[in-house]
Amino acid sequence: MKVHCALLLLNLLFALLLTTRPVGAASNHNIDTGDLPLPVVIWHGMGDTCCDNNTMGAVAQTIKDELPGVFVHSVRLGSSEGADRNAGFFGNLNSQVDSVCSDLTKIPQLQGRGINMMGFSQGGLFLRALIERCPNISARALVTFGSPHSGVARVPECASEGDVLCNWMRQLAARGVYSWYVRDHVIQAQYFKDPRRLDQYLQHNIFLPDINGEIAEHRDKAYGERIRALEKMVLVRFSEDNMIYPAASSWFGFVDERGNETSLHESQMYAEDWLGLRELDESNRLSFVLLPGKHLSIGTDNLRKIISEHFGTQVPESKPPVFLVQNE
Repeated sequence: MKVHCALLLLNLLFALLLTTRPVGAASNHNIDTGDLPLPVVIWHGMGDTCCDNNTMGAVAQTIKDELPGVFVHSVRLGSSEGADRNAGFFGNLNSQVDSVCSDLTKIPQLQGRGINMMGFSQGGLFLRALIERCPNISARALVTFGSPHSGVARVPECASEGDVLCNWMRQLAARGVYSWYVRDHVIQAQYFKDPRRLDQYLQHNIFLPDINGEIAEHRDKAYGERIRALEKMVLVRFSEDNMIYPAASSWFGFVDERGNETSLHESQMYAEDWLGLRELDESNRLSFVLLPGKHLSIGTDNLRKIISEHFGTQVPESKPPVFLVQNE
């Protein structure tokens, strides 16, 4: 009996030696990602965080439910959720976009394939800036919900009177969005655009004029080339948006000095195609979606349908609603 057991053990060890590869040896069973959905990067809005289970966590889970096997990365700035929320109010957007660009290039699941992107409120604006400025990522589609692509003519309100960070942001902005300290340190000041003071906006704003190509001598053609490379851009606007003013900014529209709404199609940006938006539009790759309700009142069914249509899967049975922070 003992001899039989010894022989059996030797046979098992011999089989193990035959099937075990040395460390670093190539595998004959490489993971094939060809059939997996493209990875998705999401960026939250003001007052939210990357990973709150009730907001971005729920969004990430909805994407995973719709796209089995998908890799979802939720952008976080800083080493904690608290730091990430703070970065939605205070910091330098140019540095933040550069930091996220660097972070994304270090994530293996985002390399070598196209990336689908979904941004909520100001997060959608930041993702567009990322696409324009980050040559090391290959964006396939961009979906933005209530994002101020043309800026805001009024500093966003706080959803809660007790939001200390938001109230502090508004107090600083009230001292002058184009003053050197506020423009360099308050996030919302860096996409603020006063239609009655466009000369000061172009001279002092450190972020939005650049990514929108509004200063001819500084216009970066690479920005337009990267936007033109998108397979689709989907701009979602809300019918009763009272957080982003003007709401038309979600569709690259704005207001004139009298407060009259102007559209993307009327703009010099579109006529001269600074960013490639006209090319996207004329090739049916630019979609304008209007959802009923207030800022970020998306509803899970609408979210799932947009994921299905633009990121590529079927919509299964109905699920409980996702509620997003409406603090921008």
